[in-house]
Amino acid sequence: MNALQLEYDQDFYSWIYKNIDLLKQRKFSEIDVDILIDELESMAKRDRRELTSRLMILIAHLLKWQFQPEQRSGSWQGSIDEQRVKIVKQLEESPSLKNQLIEGIKAAFPDALKLAIKETKLPSKMFPKECPYSMEQLLDEDFYPHIQ
Repeated sequence: MNALQLEYDQDFYSWIYKNIDLLKQRKFSEIDVDILIDELESMAKRDRRELTSRLMILIAHLLKWQFQPEQRSGSWQGSIDEQRVKIVKQLEESPSLKNQLIEGIKAAFPDALKLAIKETKLPSKMFPKECPYSMEQLLDEDFYPHIQ
C-alpha cells in the first residue's frame, strides 16, 4: 500500500486535497486512478440519491397537502418550499441532474406514498398509484394541489 492509499484510509479529507494538488501540478502518475474513479462515481450516486430523497419528501408533503386538507400546516408548506428551493439549487449547481428528474420522481414516489399513508393514517386506496404531479408542478413554487 502506497502513502496515498494509506492516507485515503486514514484521512479522506486530506487525501482529497493531496489529489487536487497532484492534479494541479499535473502529476498524473502519482494519482491512484482506480480510487479516484470510485470516488467520482460515488459522488454522482450521492447527488442522485439526494435528489431522489428531496423529491420523496416533496411528493409526500404534496400528497398530505392534497388528501388531508384539514391538517394543512405551516410546517407542511415550509417543507414543500424548502425541498423545492434545495432541488432547484441542486439543479443549478449540477444542471445535468435535470436528466435524472423523471427517474428520480419514479424512484421517489413509492416511498413518498408510504410516508403519506403512514403520516395521514388514511387508507391507501385514497391515494393515486402513480405520481399525480408533473415535473413542472413539483418545481413550481406556486403549485399546491387541491382535492380531486
